[in-house]
Amino acid sequence: MLMIPLLVLLSLLDPVSPRANCAPGQACDPRQRRDAGGRGGVYEHLGGAPRRRKLYCATKYHLQIHSNGKIDGSLEENNPFSIMEITAVDVGVVAIKGLFSGRYLAMNDKGRLYASEVFNRECEFVERIHELGYNTYASRHHSTEQSLQLGGGSSKRRASAKRQWYVSINGKGRPRRGFKTRSTDKASLFLPRVLGNKDHEMVRRLRDSHNVHHHMHHHHSSSDRRRRRHRARKGLGQRPDN
Repeated sequence: MLMIPLLVLLSLLDPVSPRANCAPGQACDPRQRRDAGGRGGVYEHLGGAPRRRKLYCATKYHLQIHSNGKIDGSLEENNPFSIMEITAVDVGVVAIKGLFSGRYLAMNDKGRLYASEVFNRECEFVERIHELGYNTYASRHHSTEQSLQLGGGSSKRRASAKRQWYVSINGKGRPRRGFKTRSTDKASLFLPRVLGNKDHEMVRRLRDSHNVHHHMHHHHSSSDRRRRRHRARKGLGQRPDN
């Protein structure tokens, strides 16, 4: 008789695992999406809207993307060129775009960081989550090939391994070449910070200025069309009769 109340009590204490929401007619995978490092964290931003963040380096600089294509770090807390849009382009792979500059962070085959006006393959970075909330961002397509020796004695085999090139800002706020970086360097560790009130205010002003510019451009375009139609009608009205 005591077993029934005990089983009821255990069922109340045992947490029920949440089931994945699956649309009718679609295959349902109850497993969690895993992050780029193979751990159990969930990339909730995958396939969603861009995350607006400021990338704060462990060297105490915020990553900046300037309108002239320059990449560097800033010690200022509220610098508009430090506001980034981070968008997932693949599992564990992101694109980083400066919101105010409109340019993408990119790394070329020489390991140099630059700001690209258009998205290309050099704008893809592998995002890894590390301890204490810091992330690293490694070029997806550029790295260093290293030769490794396997086995001992006379039967040595050679294998190759890739050493990744990371986004890095040194202690002077300058970007480091990718082939000189390590994932364990302070200069390669970035903390994605959420935007503060002043940052949101700058974003709101930027959005309002874009809306005003779009409205003025639309207004001028409509006025030009009306003037052209008026001149055309006026020219037809003044055409002499044969």
